[in-house]
Amino acid sequence: MSLNAYRSVLRTPQVVPTMLVVLLARIPITGVGMTLTMHVLLALDHGYAAAGLVGMAATAGSAIGSPLLGRMLDRRGLRAVVGVSIVVEALFWLTAPLLSYPVLLVTAFLSSLAALPVMSLGRQALTALVPESGRRTALALDSMAVELAFMAGPALGVFLGTHFTGRPAMWVIGTAVVLSGLLLWVVDPPLRAGGAAPGGQAPRGWLDRRLLGVLISAGGATFLLTGVELATVAQMRAQGLTGWTGAAIVVMCAASLVGGFWYGGFERPVPVWALMAGMGVLTLPLVVAGGSPWLLGAALALSSFLCAPTLTATGEAITTMAPEGARGTALGLQGTAFTLGSALGQPVVGWTIDRVGPSTGFAVAALGSLAIAGLVVLLGVRGRTPEPVAAG
Repeated sequence: MSLNAYRSVLRTPQVVPTMLVVLLARIPITGVGMTLTMHVLLALDHGYAAAGLVGMAATAGSAIGSPLLGRMLDRRGLRAVVGVSIVVEALFWLTAPLLSYPVLLVTAFLSSLAALPVMSLGRQALTALVPESGRRTALALDSMAVELAFMAGPALGVFLGTHFTGRPAMWVIGTAVVLSGLLLWVVDPPLRAGGAAPGGQAPRGWLDRRLLGVLISAGGATFLLTGVELATVAQMRAQGLTGWTGAAIVVMCAASLVGGFWYGGFERPVPVWALMAGMGVLTLPLVVAGGSPWLLGAALALSSFLCAPTLTATGEAITTMAPEGARGTALGLQGTAFTLGSALGQPVVGWTIDRVGPSTGFAVAALGSLAIAGLVVLLGVRGRTPEPVAAG
């Protein structure tokens, strides 16, 4: 790896300010799920199943809305999409703390259809700002920034939920989300090279078997990550170390940061399916690491090392395969793939943990990702990064 690649990207005009703005915007977004969970549990006095159902509704809305918002980004530009999201987010967070549980369940789904698409916006903006030679490094930096956001956002949600029980916690996180949208609207980072005007391209030609392979691999990666996180919570609880669960998550994020930094200096791409399969192989030691918290921490770091590289390779492949006029749509489909992988991983691994135990949860997460990688190879849609598609 070479540090020169990072120096070159960070010296590119607008890159550093754009990354900082997107990072600030992502932190409250990553805290939304935990804030809703704490609100249902503590303020509405419902159980974990009810809280999970609200999370599922929001996840479903996001999965449907992500490519639609991406298409709108391609056709109308950032400010049009972010403006709609700001209005929807403001209405939801203003009223959500006052709603009964059934109404909250419905509005969580509806509002998520137009949730602020800050995750894909960051990748699309960096792709527009950085030349193709620096794209892998730029997207690696973006993946590392996502890890930082996930270190801070859920912790913020827990803090608000436990220290400001009830409506204030919801209003605080909602205000932060709306302010994030306003910040993005004001800064308006470019989504096309050279600041070209928006004008979408229909998903014909570029939405092929290769891109399908990348999307399947993206879903497989989040299937694994979600399963490992759930099994980690269960394993820490089984050992009587529930209070250290947050520290375990930090270890995972830190290892992913290191892996992302390592991969960002690579000169040649690695197929997404291979990185995902590598994650599965590195997760297998967790099956036998539950006897010691120190051994568990080391195994978690090992299993998380390829997380950011896999997400980076996914973004690189998608932004290379899709023409510039369709990148918003393509990255929206990436968001949907991530969401569907997580949505599948939670019940499958959770069912296994309930019936067998946490170590089996790790095994199912790892073997599931390996099976998905094998499926991608068998289908002949390996998701290599090809030559770039001509814009138009």
